Amino acid sequence: METRELRYFVAVAEELHFGRAAERLGIAQPPLSRAVARLERRLGVTLLERTSRRVSLTDAGAVLLAEGRAILAAVTAAERHARLAATSRPTLVLAAKAGAAGDLLPKLLDRYAAEPDAADVELLLCESQPHRPLLDGRADVALLHRPFDPVTGLDTEVLATEGQFAVLPAWHPLARRAEVRLADVTALPDLPLARWPGPGGAYPDGPGAEVRNLTQLFQLIALGRTTVVMPASGGAHRIEGLATVPVVDAPPVTTVVAWPPHSRSRTLAAFVRVATGL
Repeated sequence: METRELRYFVAVAEELHFGRAAERLGIAQPPLSRAVARLERRLGVTLLERTSRRVSLTDAGAVLLAEGRAILAAVTAAERHARLAATSRPTLVLAAKAGAAGDLLPKLLDRYAAEPDAADVELLLCESQPHRPLLDGRADVALLHRPFDPVTGLDTEVLATEGQFAVLPAWHPLARRAEVRLADVTALPDLPLARWPGPGGAYPDGPGAEVRNLTQLFQLIALGRTTVVMPASGGAHRIEGLATVPVVDAPPVTTVVAWPPHSRSRTLAAFVRVATGL
């Protein structure tokens, strides 16, 4: 099995759409379809069920997707680590969702920088899906937020747990309440919940605005186009024109530090030790 073929298959399996996968890979759709078909013939199994309306994974395809992600992540990480080995100072790549870690991120970076053998930390700030750099080998460690970010297949340690708030335009009647329930927020006809892209980059169906980052989200809320339920560490309470109201029955959000289970890096272990000691 060639790495290129595996990368092609993973793209299709994540997008569940040959056109989007081809666009993501920067190639035409016909050679992508032929490459996946060759891979199926070589393995002797059907990886994808194709109809005129949808593409879905078979059981064999789901197994290869999980294994393929790990293989591609290991290859990318090996290439990056080999280049870093030629430098005089170790580097750790930390992925995080831009604006989502609140005060925790600067506190963690300051505390780790004070360690005598601290590595240089390169920040990889993502608009969404901060777990993806861990899966494809671009990052060594990430700050993730359950239940929003998937952590299956990753090693994690809990850093903090907090409640959630509805973020509303300051002028909205609901913003004057001391607390609300999820049903109050989801039933607002004038402020449908914002929609974030899924693992394959596609947005779920719904009337809410499509958003990719917190700056865009907060502006749309201030303009009265959408709303969201999120933890206080997202920083909405500091934005003029927005109001935050506790959602008493929303599930708590847990911030975790996460890393690939195959990592044996002492630098990573030292970083995790500092993070869990905050």
